[in-house]
Amino acid sequence: MDATTLYSIGELSRRTGLPVRTLRFYSDSGVVAPTTRSPAGYRLYDHDALLRLELLRTLRELGVDLATIRRVLDRELSLAEVAAAHADALDVQIQVLQLRRSVLRVAAGRGSDPEETTLMHRLTRLSGEERRRLIDDFVEGTFGAADADPAAAAMVRAAAPDLPRDPSGEQVAAWVELVELMGDEDFRARLRRTATYRATGRIPDIEREAGEELMEFTRQKAAEAVKSGIDPLGDRAAPVVDDLVHRFAEVFARTPDTEFRDWMAQKFEEAHDPRVERYWRLVWIVNGWQVVPDLVPVDPWLVRALRGTGTGRVDK
Repeated sequence: MDATTLYSIGELSRRTGLPVRTLRFYSDSGVVAPTTRSPAGYRLYDHDALLRLELLRTLRELGVDLATIRRVLDRELSLAEVAAAHADALDVQIQVLQLRRSVLRVAAGRGSDPEETTLMHRLTRLSGEERRRLIDDFVEGTFGAADADPAAAAMVRAAAPDLPRDPSGEQVAAWVELVELMGDEDFRARLRRTATYRATGRIPDIEREAGEELMEFTRQKAAEAVKSGIDPLGDRAAPVVDDLVHRFAEVFARTPDTEFRDWMAQKFEEAHDPRVERYWRLVWIVNGWQVVPDLVPVDPWLVRALRGTGTGRVDK
């Protein structure tokens, strides 16, 4: 068939795969009007109409709306412009679907109740701008006071969590937990205190007074315990903690009793708060950063061990 061949609406339907009623709708709406009519009044279409319909069908299958397609067919918009715009729109839709998939996987894996699932869904639907505003509000609320250390605020802001476009279930769960932490006033106070230590390079009092040699020995022993999987509340932790308590008691000229253990635990916790360490761990997860084992703090293990084991302690 050449370019002068005319097709009936039935033939056009067979060639394009579009139902006759759909072709009539396109014809009546002027999207692809018939080229002419037969003496009996039947619609007839030329080869150009066939090509227009094939393009129309392709764009519809790609999700382009009919009004935009009509502008393309009428050469008011270029196909390249439309393709770029719809590709961008699909990127957004894909991101939304990926987030939904991650939330559903977390909910299925954790056996989440309806309230938790709703919360996860709401928090992951926040736009990038909304997430940045949430972080800004958190940093301002934590370090906005006149006496707050600007270096600590800058450190927390520089390492702000940023949920990726296609987060894993672990990242979704970590993001939700982070948002809950950021809204806790008690946590903000803890972070403000410990971040100041880190940002300014200040050494906690107990570490400075104990001396570099004892602190290095303490970190080594605690790190070995962590690496060996020793439960800080278990019997295997007792000899490690007993030895450290006696070494510190000698340096501080104190009796290595329960009161001294509590004092040690309090001093270590002031600079190495477990909830703050949890915050940084969650930030690593959300940002997809590699967790370097040597940088994982051992102080939380030591604090728990001091409070839960050793002479005079009763495990609960």
